[in-house]
Amino acid sequence: MNVSPASLASLYEEDFKQDMAALKVLPPTVYLRVTENIPQIIAFIERIIANGHAYSTPKGNVYFDLQSRGDRYGKLVGVAPAPVGETDHSDKRHASDFALWKAAKPREPSWASPWGDGRPGWHIECSTIASLVFGSRLDIHSGGVDLAFPHHENEIAQCEVFHQCQQWGNYFLHSGHLHVKGKEEKMSKSLKNYITIKDFLSTASPDVFRLFCLRSSYRSAMDYSDGAMLEARRLLRAVAAFVEDARAYMRGQLAGGPVQEDVLWERLGHTKGAVQAALADDFNTPGAVDAVMDLAHHGNRQLKAAAEAAGGPRSPAVFGAVVSYVEQFFETVGISLAERQCVSGAGGPAALHSVVEELVRFRQKVRQFALAAREAPGEAQRQLLERRPLLEACDALRRDLAAHGVSIKDRGGVSTWELLDPRTEDPKPGS
Repeated sequence: MNVSPASLASLYEEDFKQDMAALKVLPPTVYLRVTENIPQIIAFIERIIANGHAYSTPKGNVYFDLQSRGDRYGKLVGVAPAPVGETDHSDKRHASDFALWKAAKPREPSWASPWGDGRPGWHIECSTIASLVFGSRLDIHSGGVDLAFPHHENEIAQCEVFHQCQQWGNYFLHSGHLHVKGKEEKMSKSLKNYITIKDFLSTASPDVFRLFCLRSSYRSAMDYSDGAMLEARRLLRAVAAFVEDARAYMRGQLAGGPVQEDVLWERLGHTKGAVQAALADDFNTPGAVDAVMDLAHHGNRQLKAAAEAAGGPRSPAVFGAVVSYVEQFFETVGISLAERQCVSGAGGPAALHSVVEELVRFRQKVRQFALAAREAPGEAQRQLLERRPLLEACDALRRDLAAHGVSIKDRGGVSTWELLDPRTEDPKPGS
């Protein structure tokens, strides 16, 4: 293949960025490449050598002297696992020492250095770049559980001897792997047991995937399956429907009377406390999601009770507070409960929203006229028969719009609409 390593890396980098954007993952503040920071990596290695924690060899390699760390190595895993046996031609002092700089090999990229042509070791690249951005102290460091040893252990060793500090990273969050259900191996390209992000997003929304992830502890392995995705989709649909019904109730578009405000206010306060406690407990997102879903469940029960006993004063304030909190929670974790349909060209989503709004409003007026009847029983029956074609036309329009992703709901004499995600059929409130 007549492609340079830099061009090949750039191809996959752009593909990765597109996938992350499609999953609604926020981009980093800055992208740094190892190949653009070789002088800084060399300087980082030189200081570690000067501080007495690394050594170079006649073959042009540089190794970290692990014995110089004493018993400070192995913070994350308790006891450092035994090193993999070295071949007879190894030029290390000790088998557990790891490479900071590797001498050049045929057909591999290499750069000039004080120790000869070569390339950086894997661990030193991350230590150098992290130190360039964050300095001598890192608050939170994350990564897969398989990186705790040796990668993160080696990062800690390198950074603490470079910065001459007692503790470089305050917290390490190690996430579990994504598994295909029924298999023990993690999902990976090398094992050919994966589904691409693009393929996944052709059948489900990024919001569904986010909710699926939030329902498992970040430390735990997650089993990917169609059933798990369907359950996440069902929960997302349920909470979106609650928000839309609550808004309809607040606008007077949903039949109902008073609700048990004191119960809902108490439940809202309890939920806020439960969510805060869950997130403070090692980022327990399953507990936080359960608390919010339970709040929506209680809200739905109150709406149902109010609809069965229509009449009397309404209670919009408490539902406004509940809906605001539910939407704020999901917005915080990057899940959208209400998205506008986007179209290209002039006008954009606002224009499309206005068109649908006017169309539904016109249909509502026609439907109200068709359902209206005079007081005389015989006259009312005749009018309904005459106007039946209007009702049939309204029903036909509702079916036709549903085929284009617009769902109309008739609540008494009031009509509301919402968008359907074509990948998931999840309703997305429109008005």
